[in-house]
Amino acid sequence: MSLTQQRFRGVTGLAGATIVATIALASCRVTESPIPDLTRPVAAVDVAPPSATVPAGQTVQLTATPKDSSGNPLAGRAVTWASGSTSIATVNASGLVTGVAAGSATITATSEGKSGSAAITVTAVSGGAAFGHVFLVTEENTDYVDAASSMPYLNSLAAQSGLATEYYAVTHPSIGNYFMLATGQIISNNDSYSTVVTVDNMVRELLKAGKTWKSYAEDLPSVGYTGGDQGDYARKHNVFALLSDVVNDATQVKNLVPFTQFATDLKNGTLPSFSNIVPNLCNDAHDCSLSTADRWLSDNIGPLISSPTFQQDGLLIITFDESGGDNTNGGGKVEWVVVSPKAKRGYQSATVYKHQSTLRLMLQALGVTVFPGAAASAPDMSEFFTP
Repeated sequence: MSLTQQRFRGVTGLAGATIVATIALASCRVTESPIPDLTRPVAAVDVAPPSATVPAGQTVQLTATPKDSSGNPLAGRAVTWASGSTSIATVNASGLVTGVAAGSATITATSEGKSGSAAITVTAVSGGAAFGHVFLVTEENTDYVDAASSMPYLNSLAAQSGLATEYYAVTHPSIGNYFMLATGQIISNNDSYSTVVTVDNMVRELLKAGKTWKSYAEDLPSVGYTGGDQGDYARKHNVFALLSDVVNDATQVKNLVPFTQFATDLKNGTLPSFSNIVPNLCNDAHDCSLSTADRWLSDNIGPLISSPTFQQDGLLIITFDESGGDNTNGGGKVEWVVVSPKAKRGYQSATVYKHQSTLRLMLQALGVTVFPGAAASAPDMSEFFTP
């Protein structure tokens, strides 16, 4: 019994009963939710915050407030969310945004045909070098569809790790693509080009960052060889031999080594930070079949992938310099596969990438923050890795 009721405990009869009942009823409070006013149409949608920065793999919460023409909030209105670039950031039904890869995306909230948006900037995961060893293998002159159907070992690697389904070379013929992978510029489309290149390049930035490198070229005549084609060795596929930072440095030129050195360095635990791997003209599918190239990868790259060194901190990229008969985006669509213990398993991306993004990724993976040429503005490829 309430205190109010206790005051009238001595009152009897009909009147007293009436007093107690009335006061007891008055002491009860019934709270009801307001009924939304659906007569006023939505005139605008405010999204808060209007901009935000989030690291890849992290989240930020957005809220949407529908308003009428006078700027008054409207309760009870349905809101849908959408991302303008799901390869950069995604958003769920409640406005929770997840960063996917470095870049910018617009997140839109819509209610009754009216929309508002927020600008989201996704940053790469910081913290210096994510990998201790990066490897690049470049194959030759093959359309994406042909590699996908004729190289079972390569595609087993793609199924285990990552595959870019919209990856493109930048030019024809070969040499301009190799230059793009090393300098961020095409430099020349003359496969016989022999001029030493002085522009910023991967070797220069690696050395500035205190990193080591080697280019392991199959059938290279000797350590430090910078001359033209010999047998199944093609200099156009090993443009590190045309970089001023290599050719004009008595120490760095010795990092041009025959591929036979690779197995030795792997066994001895002396692999450099970055390894450029150059199969010869047969084993890169230039002169021989795709099955030959695929078998070479299995025999020579398979042991690398299973090694303790690679399983600890390795990143391997296998791609093709150019397509065989496609000019889309300059050099045609080619296969691009990434393998790493830190890569998302079975991940596929339909984002359009080109060789300059690979150059950016290789340097970024080693903690280098200066990217030569077109790599400086190329799309980031961090979406392939677990934060």
